[in-house]
Amino acid sequence: MTRLSPRSSPRTSRRVSRRTAALAGAAALLAAVALTACSSGGGGNGGNGSSDTVTDGKLTIATGQPAYSPWIDDNKPESGKGFESAVAYAVADELGYKKSDVVWTRSTFDSAIAPGAKDWDLNIQQFSITAQREKAVDFSPAYYTTTQAVVTTSKSAAAGVTDIAGLKGLKVGVATGTTSLTVAKDELGTTPQVFNSNDDAVLALKSGQIDAVVTDLPTAFYMSSAQLDDGKIIGQFADDGNGDKFGIVLPKGSALTNKVKTAVDTLKSDGTLEALTKKWLSTEVDVPILK
Repeated sequence: MTRLSPRSSPRTSRRVSRRTAALAGAAALLAAVALTACSSGGGGNGGNGSSDTVTDGKLTIATGQPAYSPWIDDNKPESGKGFESAVAYAVADELGYKKSDVVWTRSTFDSAIAPGAKDWDLNIQQFSITAQREKAVDFSPAYYTTTQAVVTTSKSAAAGVTDIAGLKGLKVGVATGTTSLTVAKDELGTTPQVFNSNDDAVLALKSGQIDAVVTDLPTAFYMSSAQLDDGKIIGQFADDGNGDKFGIVLPKGSALTNKVKTAVDTLKSDGTLEALTKKWLSTEVDVPILK
């Protein structure tokens, strides 16, 4: 009869099998712990010990392509120049990220506010906060509320106006159903000429039918630079708090949402947002407050 060696005995084989299984289980447990540590972020989020971002230790911020001044200067968000670039870096700093930890990427406007996964952490490109959009994405509190501005041309009677009194008596146009209509009435004391759209108002300005157009400041930048060959913004009315509110977009249910909300609230309460607004949307672009 063939004798089984101790190494190949059934009892020894069972002990080896149990030992092997135990070692395999321990290895699996260690791998799971390591994976959990990686997914929760070992050294991300500006050194605060957790990473809620698409890239560990980095904050990926998206904007449009191209991005226009005064929101982003020279289509270079990484420069920190331009209102929204400056706001983004201020928020990043509040979150604990250095400028070198911020990674910029691009996205379309529509894809940013559509449901679904995102390849960025924050997106900033003049998104108005609306209840409909909040069903698909998260928003920060408003970092900017649009003001109303006055657009004219270099040949218009309004070209040299520097205050509200100078606008009174001139022919001013607005688009129907807009905040601009209400503000123009309140500020000028008269009912301006009302047009079906901003485009119609621009055509009236070009033809000399009116002397100026009142519209929100973002639209005023577009009108003066893209729709009018000799367009200029002569000034903006003081913020009445009733304009469109721009917020930073985050993926729906982002772990960063509450942190970003706190960051924006802090920047608002300590005067940072007011200072950035004055610098980039008034002083730098020479759009004074009309008084």
